[in-house]
Amino acid sequence: QVQLVESGGGLVQPGGSLRLSCAASGSISSINGMSWYRQAPGKQGELVATITSVDNTRYADSVKGRFTISRDNAKNAVYLQLNSRKPEDTAVYYCNADVSSSVGFRLRYWGQGTQVTVSS
Repeated sequence: QVQLVESGGGLVQPGGSLRLSCAASGSISSINGMSWYRQAPGKQGELVATITSVDNTRYADSVKGRFTISRDNAKNAVYLQLNSRKPEDTAVYYCNADVSSSVGFRLRYWGQGTQVTVSS
Protein backbone atom coordinates (compact mmCIF):
# COMPACT_ATOMS: atom_id res chain seq x y z
CA GLN A 1 0.00 0.00 0.00
CA VAL A 2 1.10 3.54 -0.79
CA GLN A 3 0.02 6.77 0.89
CA LEU A 4 0.40 10.35 -0.28
CA VAL A 5 0.19 13.13 2.29
CA GLU A 6 -0.02 16.79 1.27
CA SER A 7 0.78 19.81 3.40
CA GLY A 8 1.35 23.53 3.10
CA GLY A 9 -2.09 24.91 2.24
CA GLY A 10 -4.00 27.61 4.08
CA LEU A 11 -5.44 31.12 3.85
CA VAL A 12 -3.07 33.46 2.04
CA GLN A 13 -3.16 36.98 0.58
CA PRO A 14 -2.86 37.69 -3.14
CA GLY A 15 0.75 37.88 -4.29
CA GLY A 16 3.67 36.38 -2.42
CA SER A 17 4.67 32.73 -2.30
CA LEU A 18 3.42 29.47 -0.88
CA ARG A 19 4.82 25.97 -1.21
CA LEU A 20 2.78 22.80 -1.18
CA SER A 21 4.44 19.49 -0.34
CA CYS A 22 3.41 15.91 -0.98
CA ALA A 23 5.28 12.93 0.43
CA ALA A 24 4.74 9.34 -0.62
CA SER A 25 5.32 6.40 1.69
CA GLY A 26 4.73 2.66 1.68
CA SER A 27 5.74 -0.18 -0.60
CA ILE A 28 7.49 1.94 -3.24
CA SER A 29 10.04 0.68 -5.73
CA SER A 30 10.07 3.82 -7.87
CA ILE A 31 7.87 6.80 -8.67
CA ASN A 32 7.34 7.72 -12.29
CA GLY A 33 5.35 10.89 -13.09
CA MET A 34 4.04 13.11 -10.31
CA SER A 35 1.38 15.76 -10.72
CA TRP A 36 -0.66 18.41 -8.97
CA TYR A 37 -4.36 18.85 -9.68
CA ARG A 38 -6.79 21.34 -8.25
CA GLN A 39 -10.53 21.48 -7.78
CA ALA A 40 -12.23 24.83 -7.28
CA PRO A 41 -15.87 25.11 -6.14
CA GLY A 42 -18.26 24.91 -9.07
CA LYS A 43 -15.44 24.34 -11.57
CA GLN A 44 -14.01 21.38 -13.40
CA GLY A 45 -10.88 19.80 -11.98
CA GLU A 46 -7.66 21.03 -13.55
CA LEU A 47 -4.26 19.44 -14.09
CA VAL A 48 -1.97 22.15 -12.77
CA ALA A 49 1.52 20.72 -13.33
CA THR A 50 3.34 17.47 -14.06
CA ILE A 51 6.92 16.36 -13.57
CA THR A 52 8.41 13.19 -15.03
CA SER A 53 11.01 10.90 -13.50
CA VAL A 54 13.69 12.81 -15.44
CA ASP A 55 12.39 16.23 -14.32
CA ASN A 56 10.58 17.24 -17.50
CA THR A 57 7.77 19.58 -16.52
CA ARG A 58 4.49 20.77 -17.99
CA TYR A 59 2.08 23.41 -16.72
CA ALA A 60 -1.46 24.52 -17.30
CA ASP A 61 -1.61 27.84 -19.15
CA SER A 62 -3.35 29.39 -16.16
CA VAL A 63 -0.29 28.91 -13.92
CA LYS A 64 2.59 29.00 -16.39
CA GLY A 65 5.25 31.43 -15.23
CA ARG A 66 3.81 31.62 -11.70
CA PHE A 67 3.94 28.06 -10.34
CA THR A 68 6.91 25.70 -10.23
CA ILE A 69 6.77 21.94 -9.73
CA SER A 70 9.78 20.05 -8.42
CA ARG A 71 10.55 16.71 -6.83
CA ASP A 72 12.99 15.09 -4.44
CA ASN A 73 13.40 11.45 -5.39
CA ALA A 74 15.34 10.63 -2.24
CA LYS A 75 12.32 11.72 -0.17
CA ASN A 76 9.65 10.44 -2.60
CA ALA A 77 8.26 13.95 -2.54
CA VAL A 78 6.83 16.47 -4.97
CA TYR A 79 6.43 20.19 -4.38
CA LEU A 80 4.44 23.01 -5.91
CA GLN A 81 5.72 26.53 -5.47
CA LEU A 82 2.89 29.04 -5.91
CA ASN A 83 4.12 32.54 -6.71
CA SER A 84 2.07 35.62 -7.56
CA ARG A 85 -1.07 34.01 -6.15
CA LYS A 86 -4.43 35.16 -7.46
CA PRO A 87 -7.94 34.69 -5.99
CA GLU A 88 -8.70 32.28 -8.83
CA ASP A 89 -6.00 29.97 -7.47
CA THR A 90 -8.34 29.18 -4.59
CA ALA A 91 -8.98 25.44 -4.71
CA VAL A 92 -8.28 22.11 -3.10
CA TYR A 93 -4.93 20.91 -4.41
CA TYR A 94 -4.29 17.20 -4.84
CA CYS A 95 -1.06 15.42 -5.63
CA ASN A 96 -0.97 12.33 -7.77
CA ALA A 97 1.83 9.82 -8.25
CA ASP A 98 2.41 7.01 -10.72
CA VAL A 99 4.04 4.43 -8.46
CA SER A 100 5.76 1.14 -9.17
CA SER A 101 5.40 -0.84 -5.98
CA SER A 102 7.93 -3.14 -4.44
CA VAL A 103 5.62 -6.09 -5.13
CA GLY A 104 5.39 -5.45 -8.86
CA PHE A 105 2.24 -3.36 -9.33
CA ARG A 106 2.12 0.02 -11.04
CA LEU A 107 -0.76 2.22 -9.92
CA ARG A 108 -1.72 5.88 -9.55
CA TYR A 109 -2.31 7.18 -6.06
CA TRP A 110 -3.94 10.36 -4.79
CA GLY A 111 -3.36 12.47 -1.74
CA GLN A 112 -6.20 13.65 0.47
CA GLY A 113 -6.00 17.25 -0.75
CA THR A 114 -4.95 20.51 0.84
CA GLN A 115 -7.07 23.68 0.73
CA VAL A 116 -5.52 26.88 -0.62
CA THR A 117 -7.60 30.03 -0.22
CA VAL A 118 -6.32 33.28 -1.74
CA SER A 119 -8.09 36.29 -0.31
CA SER A 120 -7.28 39.74 1.01
